Amino acid sequence: MTTPTTASPTTTAPAPGLPEPADGGGPTLRVGVDIGGSKIAVLVVDTADRVRARRHVPAASSEPEVAIAQIAAVIRDAVHEAEATMADVAAVGLGVPGRVDSASGDVTFAVNLGWQHLPLGRRLSAALGVPCVVENDVRAAAVGLHREAPFGPTDDILYLGIGTGISAGVVLDGRLHRGVRGLAGEIGHVVLDPDGAPCACGLHGCFETIAAGAGIARAAREAVAGAAASGEPTTLATIADPTAADVFAAAAAGDLAAGRIVDRAAAAIARMVHELVLAYDVELVVIGGGISRAGEPLLERVQAGLDRIGAPSPFAAELLAETDVRLVGSDHDVGTRGAIALLGSDTKGVVAREAVG
Repeated sequence: MTTPTTASPTTTAPAPGLPEPADGGGPTLRVGVDIGGSKIAVLVVDTADRVRARRHVPAASSEPEVAIAQIAAVIRDAVHEAEATMADVAAVGLGVPGRVDSASGDVTFAVNLGWQHLPLGRRLSAALGVPCVVENDVRAAAVGLHREAPFGPTDDILYLGIGTGISAGVVLDGRLHRGVRGLAGEIGHVVLDPDGAPCACGLHGCFETIAAGAGIARAAREAVAGAAASGEPTTLATIADPTAADVFAAAAAGDLAAGRIVDRAAAAIARMVHELVLAYDVELVVIGGGISRAGEPLLERVQAGLDRIGAPSPFAAELLAETDVRLVGSDHDVGTRGAIALLGSDTKGVVAREAVG
């Protein structure tokens, strides 16, 4: 693996359509919201990017009215924790899984949340009284990683977010790549096993069914049932409803059934990393989302999968040797930081948009 090359420095300017910063007498806070299939995370920062508050609550409702009320409430709670009011907030950035119209702030389709055609940006802006910018969550995270460059500056980066669902955010030549329909990077629904488990999208054997949190948990239940029939011992059988985190912990402790599940997921991740690097020719791939909490043991398994792909192919081996593959780390606010980056990003082509009232 290689160290990313140095990109040209960029300058940060106030985002179009947003209030001036504190030295001009305007609001002083920015809020980033990361909405996932299992949680709502909120980060509040000031004009110097100092963290003023963090909040983390369970997943948003599948009912739009209830979800908007939940999201607005946790934002207000976080701002209150920062000893401020909504009048002190310049804008709110939100990352949401699924298909997002970034110009209007509408969520047109979010499979794992059960939302369709939800004008999230406009509704929240009306409820909170501040501009709200909405983007796909993983694409927002990619913007944040490009802007903050925690692994070194690079203008070609791919963020692979693996949690309840799976998606990729791609920055090419310093620009967020959304695609014609805003669906670039939706690789969670690439079919890897046509005879595999059913996916929420309606297909079978999608990448998500193998490597996402829900897919790993389903595989754990199947392993427990199989162990009961075969007599093979597994510590997963002692857990009422094993989660992906339980599977990784069991695998780290030497449980063979859990190890097979993790190996299959890691092999699928390695295969997808290879295909994404072929498609986009990026120099840095960052793996994040809930699965990244598994830490270095997961990365080692993914790297082993990449080595297996490269073994029979000098071309693949050279390509992957020149690609830096990292874990984002569980202590990095990649989702919420990415949402904040939307409000004043120096990433070319990404600008804040004031929500339509």
